[in-house]
Amino acid sequence: MIRNLLSVGGFTLLSRVTGFLSLAMQSAIMGAGAVSDAFFIAQRLPNSFRAIFGEGAFNAAFVPSYSMAIEQKGDAAAEEFAGEVYTLLLASQIILLAIVWALTPQFVSLLAPGLDDRPEKFALAVNLTRITFPYLLFITLFVLHQGALNAHGRFALPAFAPNLMNFSVMAALAVAFLFPNAGYAASWGVTVSGVLELGLLMWQARRIGVLQRLRRPHWARVRDFFIRLGPAIIGSASPQIAVLADTILSSMLPDGGVSSISYAERLYQLPVGVIGIAAGTVLLPEMSRRLAARDEAGALHAQSRTMALTVALAAPFFIAFDTIPELIVAGLFQRGKFSAADAYAAGDVLAAYGAGLMALVLIASARASFQARGDTRTPMLIALAALAANVALKIVLFRPLGAVGLATATSVGLWINLAALVGLALAQEGMRFDAIFVKTLGATFVACAFLAAVAIFGRSSALALGAHFGALANLVALTALAVVGALVYAGVLLGALRASGVTIASLRR
Repeated sequence: MIRNLLSVGGFTLLSRVTGFLSLAMQSAIMGAGAVSDAFFIAQRLPNSFRAIFGEGAFNAAFVPSYSMAIEQKGDAAAEEFAGEVYTLLLASQIILLAIVWALTPQFVSLLAPGLDDRPEKFALAVNLTRITFPYLLFITLFVLHQGALNAHGRFALPAFAPNLMNFSVMAALAVAFLFPNAGYAASWGVTVSGVLELGLLMWQARRIGVLQRLRRPHWARVRDFFIRLGPAIIGSASPQIAVLADTILSSMLPDGGVSSISYAERLYQLPVGVIGIAAGTVLLPEMSRRLAARDEAGALHAQSRTMALTVALAAPFFIAFDTIPELIVAGLFQRGKFSAADAYAAGDVLAAYGAGLMALVLIASARASFQARGDTRTPMLIALAALAANVALKIVLFRPLGAVGLATATSVGLWINLAALVGLALAQEGMRFDAIFVKTLGATFVACAFLAAVAIFGRSSALALGAHFGALANLVALTALAVVGALVYAGVLLGALRASGVTIASLRR
């Protein structure tokens, strides 16, 4: 399982690297102004629906049902079930696309009310949303294929596929002169990428004989799936509602407000995608399979190891985001139309998001305690409670703190969500932290203290080094700190783990 986790994490890391290249290209060409704001708003609707109906709710309901069908009824029955879900999913996405296309101005007005008195920016956001929204149809079917392939032990290609989005957007931006503006180019790049990602997974699915055709749905076969899907949609919708609240409120800020949040969020999502989502992607089918085979101890063991590894891998990002956020943003994006003022604005938001990072990367693994047992209702109720606190804080903090207040509220909501999931799972004996987890946590804390010292006390030296490289000063300084910090963190972590009797082999077992 750990090998699959590292495989998914490695390819996801590659996608985040290409994503940074794409985002750097976007920031240099579009900057942080009206065009970039409209593009990020246009992306918000399909991305939010994708997270609600695709990666979040769908996987929570589909993977346990599909894994159980394979274990208890065989591949043929599982293929019947998957084909019926395929048909229903395709039909629902076509209907949703038609509704959004017909009512795009109304959707954009709800999503970004701050644009109502800025007609040119509003019209641009409407046009770009109509271009990007078909991406949802393709990527939701992509998620269906991903879930089926994951259940059959195929993780690498689905993890690689998101790179195609980054390549597609960069290719479109390279010929932006052929479009009315760069926002149109990037939007078409997004939609084309959905076709490419789905096509890649359909090819692999056909090779192993999975999801080969649509099938007429039978309620008896898909009933349990839809019983699980309803609460899962509500639970997955809650963090997306918080994101939509960010978009609604930030649209009322001056030009660049939406972009500051979006650039910071993309940086913040790096460890989430590489570590948190990768952990959840691998852990959920693993726990579902073990529980279906009545191996409770094996399922809890897999979860504890995954969470220990998640903590150790994500902690350096937490330290970096909350000690040198402005340098991170400046080093990666400050060029072209992206100014120093833009970097400081996005850096402040990144620090606020960073406070909730550790909670966010662990939530997927914690939810698996319930979802692997077919319980999507409990995570839903917890997510709704956390959402209520999150949105209430956004309303309170938005006026005095602006975009930083929105990000701070998000972090608080994440910690509430994680604390409730872990507390209830422990109380129900659906989660168990063993000695290796505790020792790994202690070793990570020690390594983080050394890493924080490198970031805080080494920043001046890194900036002095970077000053010799002109326009690349911030990037050189960031790279120097990252290399030294990585070496120090890895060395101290491995030493502390060895001193406490934990080996890499014991984390992999």
